[in-house]
Amino acid sequence: MKRFTIEQLKYLKESEDKIEFKRAEQGNLAYDGGTRTKPNERRRCILGYVTALCNEGGGSLVIGMSDNYPHKVVGTKQSEDAIGELESNIYRDTQIRPQIYELYEDEVLKKGRVLVITVPSRPIGQVFKFEDVPLMRVGEELKPMSNEVFFNILQEQEPDFSATIAEGVSIADLDEEAIKILRQKYVAKHKNTDFLTLETTQVLSDLQLIKGSKVTFAALILLGKKEKIKEFLPQASVILEYRKAENLIAYDNRQVYCEPFYKMIELLWHDINLRNDKIDINENSYIFNIPFFNEEVIREAINNAIAHRDYKRTSEIVIKQYPQKMIIMNAGGFPLGVEIDNLLRVQSTPRNRLLADVLAKTGIVERSGQGIDKIFKNTLSEGKDAPDYTHSDSFRVELHLSAIIKDKSFAIFLDSEQRDLAEEDRLSVFDVIALDKIRQGFSQEVEKDIIDKLLRCRLIEKRGKTRGIYYILAKSYYEISGKEAEYSQKNDWDIEQIMLFIMPHLKKFEKAKMKDFAKLLEGHLTRRQVRIAVEKLVDLQYLIKEGEGTGTYYRIAEKYIEDSALMIRALDLGMEEMRKRGEIA
Repeated sequence: MKRFTIEQLKYLKESEDKIEFKRAEQGNLAYDGGTRTKPNERRRCILGYVTALCNEGGGSLVIGMSDNYPHKVVGTKQSEDAIGELESNIYRDTQIRPQIYELYEDEVLKKGRVLVITVPSRPIGQVFKFEDVPLMRVGEELKPMSNEVFFNILQEQEPDFSATIAEGVSIADLDEEAIKILRQKYVAKHKNTDFLTLETTQVLSDLQLIKGSKVTFAALILLGKKEKIKEFLPQASVILEYRKAENLIAYDNRQVYCEPFYKMIELLWHDINLRNDKIDINENSYIFNIPFFNEEVIREAINNAIAHRDYKRTSEIVIKQYPQKMIIMNAGGFPLGVEIDNLLRVQSTPRNRLLADVLAKTGIVERSGQGIDKIFKNTLSEGKDAPDYTHSDSFRVELHLSAIIKDKSFAIFLDSEQRDLAEEDRLSVFDVIALDKIRQGFSQEVEKDIIDKLLRCRLIEKRGKTRGIYYILAKSYYEISGKEAEYSQKNDWDIEQIMLFIMPHLKKFEKAKMKDFAKLLEGHLTRRQVRIAVEKLVDLQYLIKEGEGTGTYYRIAEKYIEDSALMIRALDLGMEEMRKRGEIA
């Protein structure tokens, strides 16, 4: 984002230059609505102006200068010594990432302090709100956006940056080796060797990478010479940082890759793989290894970042590699229509349609979005945590990948069940996600049609009755993991078995809550099954229920004590009788 000087700020006009000036000499511009009750007064705060400027395509909120033209420095104490905290709070409350910096009219004496909050533009098709109201600046007021403007924004379609002409770039500025690799990839994908004999201009024209003699940005990103990418589109670079520990801020090694994509991707993977360890699996007949970072997963993640990032934003793709973790960040949020909750299901329009089309035609990415499927399926199939996109927002996509294998038995189980199957008969990404949920005890979250399929494939087993039905992985998983006893315990439990866990606990502690019972029976029964069992014990008058809501707890009832005493007395009498008959000593 551009930084202004004080001299530049003095002569900027609020409406024309997308800037807002506030005096706030004592730091008195409210952060949010505070105690004000009138909507128009509540909006005149930092969050209100940030939201409005973002909706208007970005701009700056300047605090410590008069709004009369030319603007004079009055100085401000706003957020003094707390700029980092202000940035964090704005992002927390709006999901907008501002850039905040200080200026001084007298740099030597540090007098005439001005605070500048630079706000990025909203993504295409997205509106930001303050207190659930989409705001725009109208004169000196912050007013709700009109319905017309609001719906026009929602209906926006992002223009294809990759298809636009890179003025100043010629065909001679494209890398011959990169073009050769593109040809080879195309031939391998389409089995069309004639493509190798075509003139370069014909190849580029057929793929729409050039228009006449003009070169598109897609051609520059995929095929451009290193020096030309640096000159015309430096944000197309990829930065790889390596840190020996996650708590380190400074990197141990840093590389910048500005080569054309078709050359860069191999260099990048080579350098990542230099620090890529693996876990050897050697259990009975199962002999294979699991890399910390799966090549297919990493390539797909990088390919997606390059294909879908917003090239109008000036930040590079950044990859942070740690011994057991990797973070991949790219500028711009998810493409229009894509959210974290629908990543695996939605068919979106690529942000860079020409770029994605060429990558698809050369077998690098899938048109159908199957790259994300592979990332999830491969990661979970290796017994690792699911890929984590939760750190993403409207301005960047951030993917966290763990190298730690949490359950190698799960990896062996999936491998053993699929190794002899044809590709089309193997589990889908949704099947693997479902199995992972069932493994963790969340079978209630799995859709019925997937449950039915996994039952038919004998990959899971049904447990419980009526409302207490749940599912576990097949017996082979427990055999692989050496947890046969746990498998036996997961057979349907009767009320007597449950009491063997619950009653000793109550005798020791006198009372317990439902969460305590769930903890005692964790791994054996679901929370729902525990609740049903406890309610049955209350109905049998073996437990007393006291309190309400979260304060509900349970005690042993007198009837259980009496019945237990009778059972013990009957057992004693039986033993005495057997001793009289000489049947036992």
